[in-house]
Amino acid sequence: MNWQVLLFMSLLSLDSVFGQVSYSIPEEMAKNSLVGNIAHDLGLESKRLISGKAKIYTRNSNEYIELNRERGVLLVKERIDREVLCTETALCSLDLQIILENPMEFYSVTVQITDINDNAPTFEKGEMKFKISESAVIGAKFVLERAVDLDVGINDLQRYELKPTDNFALKLHNNADGNKNVEMVLQKPLDREKQEQISLVLTAVDGGEPQMSGTMLIVITVLDINDNAPVFTQPTYKATVTENSLRGTVVATVTASDADQGSNGKVTYSITNTLDNVRKMFEVSEENGEVTLIGNIDFEKYRHFQINLLASDEGGLTDSCKLIVDVQDVNDNHPEINIMSKSNVIVEDAKLNTVVTMINIEDKDTGENGKVQCFINEHIPFTLKASTHNFFSLVTDSDLDREVASQYNITVTCSDEGVPSLSSSVTLTLQISDVNDNAPVFERSSYEAYIVENNTPGLSIFTVKARDADWNQNSRVSYILEDFSINGVPVSSYVSVSADSGVIHAVRSFDYEQIKGFQFRVKAQDGGSPPLSSNVTVKVVIQDQNDNPPQVLYPVQTGGSVVAEMVPRAADVGYLVTKVVAVDVDSGQNAWLSYKLQKATDRALFEVGLQNGEIRTIRQVNDKDAVKQRLTVIVEDNGQPSRSAAVIVNVAVADSFPEVLSEFTDFTHDKEYNDNLTFYLVLALAVVSFLFITCVVVIISVKIYRWRQSRTLFHSNLPVIPYYPPRYSDTLGTGTLQHVYNYEVCRTTDSRKSDCKFGRAGSQNVLILDPSSTGTMQRIQSEKSILDEPDSPLEVRLI
Repeated sequence: MNWQVLLFMSLLSLDSVFGQVSYSIPEEMAKNSLVGNIAHDLGLESKRLISGKAKIYTRNSNEYIELNRERGVLLVKERIDREVLCTETALCSLDLQIILENPMEFYSVTVQITDINDNAPTFEKGEMKFKISESAVIGAKFVLERAVDLDVGINDLQRYELKPTDNFALKLHNNADGNKNVEMVLQKPLDREKQEQISLVLTAVDGGEPQMSGTMLIVITVLDINDNAPVFTQPTYKATVTENSLRGTVVATVTASDADQGSNGKVTYSITNTLDNVRKMFEVSEENGEVTLIGNIDFEKYRHFQINLLASDEGGLTDSCKLIVDVQDVNDNHPEINIMSKSNVIVEDAKLNTVVTMINIEDKDTGENGKVQCFINEHIPFTLKASTHNFFSLVTDSDLDREVASQYNITVTCSDEGVPSLSSSVTLTLQISDVNDNAPVFERSSYEAYIVENNTPGLSIFTVKARDADWNQNSRVSYILEDFSINGVPVSSYVSVSADSGVIHAVRSFDYEQIKGFQFRVKAQDGGSPPLSSNVTVKVVIQDQNDNPPQVLYPVQTGGSVVAEMVPRAADVGYLVTKVVAVDVDSGQNAWLSYKLQKATDRALFEVGLQNGEIRTIRQVNDKDAVKQRLTVIVEDNGQPSRSAAVIVNVAVADSFPEVLSEFTDFTHDKEYNDNLTFYLVLALAVVSFLFITCVVVIISVKIYRWRQSRTLFHSNLPVIPYYPPRYSDTLGTGTLQHVYNYEVCRTTDSRKSDCKFGRAGSQNVLILDPSSTGTMQRIQSEKSILDEPDSPLEVRLI
């Protein structure tokens, strides 16, 4: 197979790479025949064609060339008939583009289709008849039908042959358009009496190898004399018709005249074009020579027509002319938008000028009607850049943000400059894929929650919520409790957080009296790679419950001794007897205390302040009032439900201590009590004696044991570690603590029934009476302890 490859490359510095390659192949090549090594000619490797998903884009509806990516070659896909592919032009070529992706590139390829001699010259008619008068003069011309050869160049029609040549000779006339008019010229007079009918054979021969030819039979009937032939007024007529003109439109009128009279002077018009579309588009009136449009004219298919017209009289004489019809273009074609390559998805962090789609625009009109401008809808982060040969690239021109817009419908509109303008549009849908560029954001800058104390462990306190503007895995939020210590205890011992829902649970039961509140931080982390996170501060406030009753601080209730407040008989109304002091470790209204007098020996003598707990006289004390007054005061908080405590206050109405002492002695002792006391004293003495003897024996044993140990250590040369008894105190202050702290405890002489009581300031007159004592005790004026003896068993020393 003889074929030739012509190659040239040109690279342009645009958004993509451009190049051009040309090949030349003959028509009618077998399927899968090699066109050219495109990879080698473009300087590309075969793997680049594979990785770039190379493909062929062609504007033609039929694909004659295919690309083999693995071999990097172009092959013939379908049989190519140059005469079908290119009907009007001698030069025939296929224009196609090779598109590559990642990065996006395209190259232009032109394949020239050369002609082979596969078509013989052909006459439209197999026979042509003439009626020629015997009076026809020598040199008379008779126009013959031309043969048509679809091949071009040397393979086209080259010459005609006419046989026999007894009466006629063949004459060719070359036209400016390259065609040849064939005429038969009379060179010997006809004689009807000798030969009424003459048969000639016209042969058309091309120049191909091997030569091919076609024949037509010419039958001549010799008539009687008709010595004037029709004559056209001009040899060439010109007319103009607009494409899409209506059928029946008169394009032009040709006129021929014949000097003969009668039937020999009647002229008949006809079209002699053969094997083309002229007879499908035009017809001529036989009588008046009007050329009328009978088909649909499309400028994009036929831009001009040459109509060969023949004028004949009934004597057989003829004349010929040609009508040149130019077709004028109108703007009847919309721009065609062809998507060469496109991306359906682009990441939101794509760089500027990233090519998204490449398109080709084609308008079959010419001039201003074929000039196209393209634009896209506004307010989107894309722009349309024009390259060469009506190629456009859709690229990004600003940053993308999927959280602002996850999809774009990009409408590309192309309009020509015709009047009126025609336009076409196509909508491209582009998805924006997500990247993890947004951290979770909490609904609040900080949270504050409240929980009532004494809650059940595992109770849901509240919920934190964070949202991530990303998508899918990048927006999946997990909640994490950050490491933190509250009073030295990990925060995880107080609360926990659900990783999926953000629900905060209490791990333990809270006590308002131990902790009033605390705060911690919760981190929200998404599922991206790498993950992004944010945190928020959560403050938990413990709310109080009324779970503690009031505690009476004063007066202190003793086990056996009677503590009494003394009121002189001369006390006035409103005299302050004493004050009940109580506290409630709760808070708020749960700690609001009120004091009420529940019981009293004489309710008309005393009253208690509702808010301050002060006990005052409400009338003048008189001699009839009993010395011993016993008051029961209720202290109640304001909680729901309320809690209360009761305290008994003993009041002595007297002016002297002996009177008071005798009254309270009689009040607290009787004979049965004294008998029981004697029994208990004897029993206690026996027990104490037994314990004393046991302690002495134990101490002596320990001393002996330690003496032996010390002797052993002395002989063994081991270091001696001094031993201090458990109650040993460093009186010189040389130990770890630099001072000695002694706490004195006051007690009554009747220690077996009385409680330990710390001394208080002597600003109040307090009388402490021992029911077993017969003597009178002095009023305590200071915090001096009654346990001054160093051997007192109730003495407490803290070192």
